[in-house]
Amino acid sequence: MKIFEAELRIRTEGESDIVDITDEIERIILKAGIKNGIVNIFVPGSTGAVTTIEYEPGLLKDLPNTLERIAPKNAYYEHEKMWHDGNGHSHVRASIIGPSITIPVKDGNLRLGTWQQLVFLELDVRPRNRTLIVTCLGE
Repeated sequence: MKIFEAELRIRTEGESDIVDITDEIERIILKAGIKNGIVNIFVPGSTGAVTTIEYEPGLLKDLPNTLERIAPKNAYYEHEKMWHDGNGHSHVRASIIGPSITIPVKDGNLRLGTWQQLVFLELDVRPRNRTLIVTCLGE
C-alpha cells in the first residue's frame, strides 16, 4: 500500500468562484503512481469547499444562486458579533458542502461520471490563495 501527499495551490477571484481542479488532481495521481485506490482532497480553512459538478455555464450560475437561497448574504449571522468580517454566510455554506471529498481511482484514473468534474468553491467574500491537501492511497 502506497500513500502519497501533495498540495494543490490555487488563487481564487473571491466569492462564488468555482475552480475546476479535475486535471490537477489527475496529474497528482499520475505523479503518485497510484493505479488503484482512492484520492482525498481536503480544504484547510472554513470558507472553502470541494464537491463535484457538471462544469458548465448553467450550473456555474445555478450553484451560487442556490447557495444564496439556502444561506443568504444579507441574513443575520451570530459569527458577525465576534469577527465583523461579513462572511458568516461563507462559513455556513462551506459547512453545508464540506471540506473534503474522496474519489475512487482505477487503472490510474478518477472514477468520475461522464459529466462530473471535481471543483473547489471559494465561499469567502474576498480573493484568496488556497492550498488544498491531496492524499492518494493505493497500489
